[in-house]
Amino acid sequence: MLETDAREAAIREHLPIVRKLAKRIHRLVPSMDYEDLVGDGCVGLIRAVDGFDPERGPSLQHYVRRLALGKMLNGIRRMDPVSERSRRELRDAERERFELAAQIERVPTRVEMEALRPGYAAARVEAYAIPPLSLDRRLPEKLEVPLDTEADPARIDERRGDHLALLALVRALPRRQGRVIMLHYYAERSMRDIADAWKITGQRVSQIHVKALRSLKKAAYAAQD
Repeated sequence: MLETDAREAAIREHLPIVRKLAKRIHRLVPSMDYEDLVGDGCVGLIRAVDGFDPERGPSLQHYVRRLALGKMLNGIRRMDPVSERSRRELRDAERERFELAAQIERVPTRVEMEALRPGYAAARVEAYAIPPLSLDRRLPEKLEVPLDTEADPARIDERRGDHLALLALVRALPRRQGRVIMLHYYAERSMRDIADAWKITGQRVSQIHVKALRSLKKAAYAAQD
């Protein structure tokens, strides 16, 4: 551990890193208080300075950034009433759901997903059982709800209709083209992942992808006529 004067000097020297990280996260998550982010980051900064070992490789600057960011993210997670485990289960389940949709050419029902993933039902209960905010009570402290002009019911219904129309066009594509679109855009699989799964070259997957986009564009124009 550094001497007291050197320790304090190192903390002051690297404090701008914490503030810079806090500003970036605050832009991404405006509901988080900037000073709270700095406070969490300073905990990571102090731990980084106290636990830094130059013989392990990374620089002190890199170590500070890593620990400070980790503490800030932990602070954000504490604000989420739903556990990270349930969030991860829902993300993995939705990804698997769209992968299955590309294979069986329909979106699996929630009942089918619950049979495939025993933890899916419990995660959904935890995520959606949180009581909604009441319009008759004040908002929780530090929570601001910006005006959302996109939340008009008519606009939402219009976007939902556009999504269903697009999904119908995708299902009308040749089998491989449709599967590439579903896997890449819905299941968030990279072209390399698809190529490895199908045991073909990445170039071939890209060719199928380009053809699929052209077919969708042509079908979309035809639907507008």
